[in-house]
Amino acid sequence: MLKFTQEHEWVRIEGDVATVGITQHAQERLGDLVFVELPEVGKSFAKGALSAVVESVKAASEVYAPIGGEVIAANPAIVADPSLVNSDPMGAGWFFKLKVADPLEVDALMDEADYKALLG
Repeated sequence: MLKFTQEHEWVRIEGDVATVGITQHAQERLGDLVFVELPEVGKSFAKGALSAVVESVKAASEVYAPIGGEVIAANPAIVADPSLVNSDPMGAGWFFKLKVADPLEVDALMDEADYKALLG
C-alpha cells in the first residue's frame, strides 16, 4: 500500500513496516541532492517529528516522520550517493524504514489520487 503526505513524503506499507522517502515532486523542487542525513536505527519518532535532512545545490530541507514508529533500517546508499534520491526517489532512493506504532496514522495519510489532486 502506497500513501503520501502533504509535505511530499511517500510511505510504502508492507505489514507493520513503513518505508519512507520523498516524492518525485519533492526531489524535482529540491534539485540535485548533495547531502543526506538519516536517523539512527533504534530511534523512535512521533508523527510529524524531524527525521532526516537533505541538502541540494538549491537549499536544505527537512524530512518529517509521516507516521510514528521505531527506525528499523536506514538506507546507507543515499548517504554515500545522494543522487540516488534524484534518479530513483521512490525506489533505490528510499530514506528509512519504520516499525509502525499506530496503524490508524497510516489510514490518515493520502492515497495516490488525493496526492495527485494536491499537486494540481
